[in-house]
Amino acid sequence: MTLGEVILLLVMVVVAMQFWRIRSISEQANQQIARYCQTHNLQLLAVARKQTRLSFRYGKLDWFSVFIFEFSGNGEDKYTGEVQMIGRNVINTELPPYRVS
Repeated sequence: MTLGEVILLLVMVVVAMQFWRIRSISEQANQQIARYCQTHNLQLLAVARKQTRLSFRYGKLDWFSVFIFEFSGNGEDKYTGEVQMIGRNVINTELPPYRVS
């Protein structure tokens, strides 16, 4: 095995690990958003990842992700909220004013 093959193998392993890390972050976001909606008596309609990039915040290199989600407060109207995460930790949740039943 040559040095080039070893480097290629290491790059492939790192890419695979980061894929699973981002997947883990997405699953955590889905759970956090579902829990937030349940706590505030909102109906969760959809969740999507809007942005993911490497960031150096809070003294640590980790993924900064933004997720958008659609929810309803009364079962008729639809609103869009946003969740920002560093790694698997939620740092901000923003919702527009919405009607409740």
